[in-house]
Amino acid sequence: LSGQTFAITGANSGLGYETMRVLALRGAHVIGIARTQAKADKACSSIKGHTTPLFLDLNDWGSIVSCADRIRQLKLSLDGLICNAGIMALPELELSNGVEKQFAVNHLGHFILINQLMPQVLAADQGRFVILSSGLHTNAERGIEFDNLDGSRHYDPWKAYGVSKLANALCSRELARRISSKAATSNCLHPGVVPTGLVKNLPGWQRFGAKHFGWLFMKTIPQGAATSCYVATNPELNSISGSYFEDCSIAVNSTYVGDDAMALKLWEVSESLTSDFLL
Repeated sequence: LSGQTFAITGANSGLGYETMRVLALRGAHVIGIARTQAKADKACSSIKGHTTPLFLDLNDWGSIVSCADRIRQLKLSLDGLICNAGIMALPELELSNGVEKQFAVNHLGHFILINQLMPQVLAADQGRFVILSSGLHTNAERGIEFDNLDGSRHYDPWKAYGVSKLANALCSRELARRISSKAATSNCLHPGVVPTGLVKNLPGWQRFGAKHFGWLFMKTIPQGAATSCYVATNPELNSISGSYFEDCSIAVNSTYVGDDAMALKLWEVSESLTSDFLL
């Protein structure tokens, strides 16, 4: 990976940090992006290799644009943009930028970043967009409910999380269609059930179970990061785009993940919701 550059959100989180560590260890320049500059500095300073710490808050869309501006100032192409950060299962309905917060952060924040950095990824010899989804996208039993993006009709923490993760997968699929004439690719993945900071919103008994018995059913953080590294770097995937990965393999997913009409509508709605922050 010597000479290649990757940018990753959530660089201070378990999966993000491990992905960044593995890429840097193999000679890549990694732009580690966290929610604050202090967190980005801490993550990057503890990793051997070439790293650049930057920050953005996916809940603050102006900060996303500012971060993209700083990356553009580096005058580098991006061999990979890994959209890793996220929040999960907020117990109460919260709004951000007029929509349910998990949808705003997990999907729309990354949608803005993808748009802002698309020229840099397309400028690479074989740029890759890697978007983390989740097997819990199946919680979105009705797909993307475009008439309930603000949660005003109903709200359930896990269903809302599922909608945001389905949105990640559909965004990746529509992006793959839009860049199909380029050398770049776009794929999404489920990293597995991993004990990361996302569990902080779980009830106490579930956090206890994950801490003490998670080894029975959870992946380790390095195991969870493996699929991200695989999709971001494996040369055998140079022509694979628009797919959903799990355990370093293309996986079967829900019907909605392959719904091209829903993917297109999501993209158009996302453009409308974030238009002031797009290139």
